[in-house]
Amino acid sequence: MSTILIVLTSHATLGDTGRRTGFYVSEAAEPWRAFTAAGHAVELASPAGGTPPSDGDWDGFDDFRPVAGAGTIPLSAADPARYDAVFLAGGHGTMWDFPGSADLSALVAAVYAGGGVVGAVCHGPAGLTEVVLPGGTHLLEGREVAGFTDEEEAAVGLTAVVPFSLQQRLTERGAAVRTAPAFAAQVVRDGRLVTGQNPASAAGVAEGVLAALAGREVTAG
Repeated sequence: MSTILIVLTSHATLGDTGRRTGFYVSEAAEPWRAFTAAGHAVELASPAGGTPPSDGDWDGFDDFRPVAGAGTIPLSAADPARYDAVFLAGGHGTMWDFPGSADLSALVAAVYAGGGVVGAVCHGPAGLTEVVLPGGTHLLEGREVAGFTDEEEAAVGLTAVVPFSLQQRLTERGAAVRTAPAFAAQVVRDGRLVTGQNPASAAGVAEGVLAALAGREVTAG
């Protein structure tokens, strides 16, 4: 049995729109189900700790509601040596607090450098953009990844609201971003790094993380 840490955003406001945001429910609930069904221990963390703000529909995810409602540990208290994998759930809130979290960047770097698996979906890869591995190499340099695309951001009307373009930032960090048509599932596995493009990709990223933990080879796509 492995121990997997799911990281959720603590950021609850969608820029200056007056709208709430947070982690996207299905992007955390579906991986949580997959990980627990496979027999792994799952813990939740967030930059600030406590009860995380949520976005999206809870319908069909009543089993995860009390888990999220029980709260998260702050990333500053998360010991990377305890985790075999870390999974960054998406939601627009991540665009504000994931990149600026030194605790998150350090945790992801330590888990990966220790031979662990890193997964992220939708806007969750924002938390990979500042991760530098021991020796100074950026985690994303030369890697194939997926994340919420510029086309998708425009489709939801938030291009001018988010603090940066995730697709462009991933490219700037040296990653090759693999895109599918807007809102179609897209999962990319590059060794022990597994990323997905949008909510439709969450379950697939979780399966990719499980495959990587088991040391199985799967086809990226």
